[in-house]
Amino acid sequence: MSPKLDLWLTEMLTGSRRALARIITAVENDPAVAEHAIQTLYPRTGQAHILGLTGAPGAGKSSLTTELALELRRRDLTVGIVAVDPSSPFTGGALLGDRVRMGALAGDKGVFIRSMASRGRLGGLSSTTSAVLKVLDAAGFDILIVETVGAGQAEVDIASTAHTTIVIEAPGMGDDVQAIKAGILEIADILVVNKADRAGAHQKVKSLEMMLHLGPQGGTRHHGKIIASPAEIQASSQNAWPIPVIKTEAINGKGLSDLADQILSHRTHLQETGQWLERERERALQEATALIQQRLLAQVQAQIPAGLQHEIYTAVAERKISLYTAVEQILNYGP
Repeated sequence: MSPKLDLWLTEMLTGSRRALARIITAVENDPAVAEHAIQTLYPRTGQAHILGLTGAPGAGKSSLTTELALELRRRDLTVGIVAVDPSSPFTGGALLGDRVRMGALAGDKGVFIRSMASRGRLGGLSSTTSAVLKVLDAAGFDILIVETVGAGQAEVDIASTAHTTIVIEAPGMGDDVQAIKAGILEIADILVVNKADRAGAHQKVKSLEMMLHLGPQGGTRHHGKIIASPAEIQASSQNAWPIPVIKTEAINGKGLSDLADQILSHRTHLQETGQWLERERERALQEATALIQQRLLAQVQAQIPAGLQHEIYTAVAERKISLYTAVEQILNYGP
């Protein structure tokens, strides 16, 4: 491994933001670097409180992230922000414009902002988000905020990545059925109705509260998974977190103190009920599963000659064999 990386790791642990930025770039671009960095830093991780902010485009996620970070800084907490932007399916590029909206945080040494491209991955996150969060955790930030791409109804990865998932709604962005489709009851620990100065905000709050009361206490989400059986619901309800619905006006800075209070209360709740460790365990399972799949796929592709792969996929396209037969041929291939 490059001596530069080890130097950057040492400098990062002494507070160098430039070294931190360089490490994150290297981690994003090279899996081998990511592995070495995480192996080195892992004993220093596990302290940061990871917040996931998700919601439809236009709900005000970036503005809320900025104001929330300012509120947390007023409480003397350091904040790392990972803002994930969608990548173009045509060029692969991304605007990475979220940090432009966060100009109010510029110059604060207690805040670090990193924009990332989703690189075509569904679920609202980038494939390297988890590794970048571990680097920021090891760098000593108290709170890590992950802002998802804002795809609307597919951003469920954040539920197994964050300790506290915040789903942002806004008046005038769809009816109650749309809210249910977005899966808010399944992944939200805190619900926020942003732009609460707009008409319809009160009705939006009441609708969300009504939907919460229709489900089991604490919602239907348990450590990033949907629970459905009576036994699961009863077990979850014993340590249930009452999901709050909070009104905010991010552009005016209103409601952010209440939101910060609920975030810190949720951390205390997770730690006191043992759910913090359970969510860490679930996150480890999800990350390990993804890594195993990635490595097995790479091994399979490396073992089979490119020419043979072309023949197999051509046979599928010409309807000579089915996809199942193709997979069997690939998995059972031996030179």
